[in-house]
Amino acid sequence: MDTLQSMWVFRHIVEMESFSKAAEYMDITTESVNKYLNHLEKTVQAKLLNRTSSSVSMTEAGQDYYKRCVDALDTLTDANLIAQVGNIRPRGSLNIIAPTWCATAQFAQILAEYQQTYPEVILSVTLDSRRSNLVAEGIDIALLVSSSPDPDLIVQPITSIDFLWVASPDYLIEHGKMHTLNEIKLQQGILPQPIKLNTPITATSICNNEMLMHQMALNHMGLALLPEWLVREDLQAGRLQTIQYQTGTNSHILYAAYLNREFLSAKIRSFVDFLSDKFKLRNS
Repeated sequence: MDTLQSMWVFRHIVEMESFSKAAEYMDITTESVNKYLNHLEKTVQAKLLNRTSSSVSMTEAGQDYYKRCVDALDTLTDANLIAQVGNIRPRGSLNIIAPTWCATAQFAQILAEYQQTYPEVILSVTLDSRRSNLVAEGIDIALLVSSSPDPDLIVQPITSIDFLWVASPDYLIEHGKMHTLNEIKLQQGILPQPIKLNTPITATSICNNEMLMHQMALNHMGLALLPEWLVREDLQAGRLQTIQYQTGTNSHILYAAYLNREFLSAKIRSFVDFLSDKFKLRNS
């Protein structure tokens, strides 16, 4: 028999001073009320109530147990309400991991707009391009670019990200002023670690951080394949130029990945929906 339910029955008997009224309030039979009370007394190994056909009173043990029982049930009720509120209204700490190339003004503006909309959410953002373990690391949402997302995760596409081959004008002048990889005389590149690209580029540098690769390209160290939104301002200002290779761009989907759709918290749901809406607006 359910001990928690038995505690509620005991409490209602005491507060209503009646087995029958407690039964009516809880929509159960008086026989069930007796069974719950008997189960509780056997569980705590103490007689809690004195009852006659006309009255109910607490024993000394019952008085002490009642106080602790009320505290425990009220604490549990409060905990349930807090948990339910978290599924209704976005609140609490939201742990996000995203690629290092999200360290841009564009992404920061989206985060600012989200927090203005949902001020009860505390954003905890880690930038790391490695594949992470959401359970082990306590991550709520992972933003990732992957051709094979983890099948154990729920993934929602957010937007398409174009990766461009770029180089500084000085580098291109030094190596032929050409506009395709095949035309560049010395195909030197800053390649990501680990190297997974099938290109004619010879690695002169290898780096596991796109932000540093960006700066290396600006410092004329070679070609680099970088997200368009990371190099957008440099392309507009002429500090970098695009180099065509095959179709010219490599488009990849940015996903939001999280653990379970069932009982999805409002903070996770709101952030994923907010990102999707923002990128739809920016890309329209």
